[in-house]
Amino acid sequence: MSVLSDKIGLPLNLDLVVDLARVAGEAILRHYASVEIAVQAKPDASPLTAADLESHDVIAAGLAALVGSIPIVSEEGGSRQRGDRQGWWWLVDPLDGTKEFLSRNGEFTVNIALMRGASPWWGVVHAPAIDQTFWGGAGIAAAWRRHGGSSTAIRCATLPPDLGPWRVLASKSHLNEATASFIASLPGVALVQAGSSLKFCRVADGSADLYPRLAPTHEWDTAAAQAVLEGAGGGVFTLDARPLDYGRVDFLNPSFVAIAKSTVPASLANAFAAAGGGGG
Repeated sequence: MSVLSDKIGLPLNLDLVVDLARVAGEAILRHYASVEIAVQAKPDASPLTAADLESHDVIAAGLAALVGSIPIVSEEGGSRQRGDRQGWWWLVDPLDGTKEFLSRNGEFTVNIALMRGASPWWGVVHAPAIDQTFWGGAGIAAAWRRHGGSSTAIRCATLPPDLGPWRVLASKSHLNEATASFIASLPGVALVQAGSSLKFCRVADGSADLYPRLAPTHEWDTAAAQAVLEGAGGGVFTLDARPLDYGRVDFLNPSFVAIAKSTVPASLANAFAAAGGGGG
């Protein structure tokens, strides 16, 4: 990593952003260790905890201290004022996988993405309960490490032949009918379970081949992990086979498929066509 003033015109050391994600994770773990976790409902009925809010405060203050001129958009950011889509902006999910956090299965993450216009340029995904941190971006490569350990480069696996089996990630809590139908259209499937944005990271590190999500997600759920996956040689595509981009007024993503390849392979063309852009 290192200072990126030559690339973005601002002094920014991405090592410090990785460290910041860990600090936010430590704040989350203090709440995770509590006997009881207080929960309130957002207007959309999704859960909100004090851990979400404290993580947001840590990240917002930390990013502002690094380069205060880069706008920050966060899930818990109040007005959520978007940065200039033609410039640089942060897109943050302080606690991705609040349901996983509440069920105490460990598969929740801190997501911080550095956006350039409508695309994620670099991101870090930190899973504090299982002590795994992933970071990367297209043209920058991707890596992971545990706390105190050395960084290890990661790369997507070679996709299986047309007959599979495809190692497909499916969410325990979000497997809707459209996503299930997409999976059923694939020849030869082995299901792999993971929570939150870790699903992208499992494709990035070669543990899985495919993550279809034909159900609603928000931009802060996916941006950092998409950057990691692209750094590892993969991609995230809408059902018309275009790269997933960002900057929608409602912050909602269309349906997408994350793949261990930088283009949609011909072997998935029928599955994409059958899905037809529905969901999300």
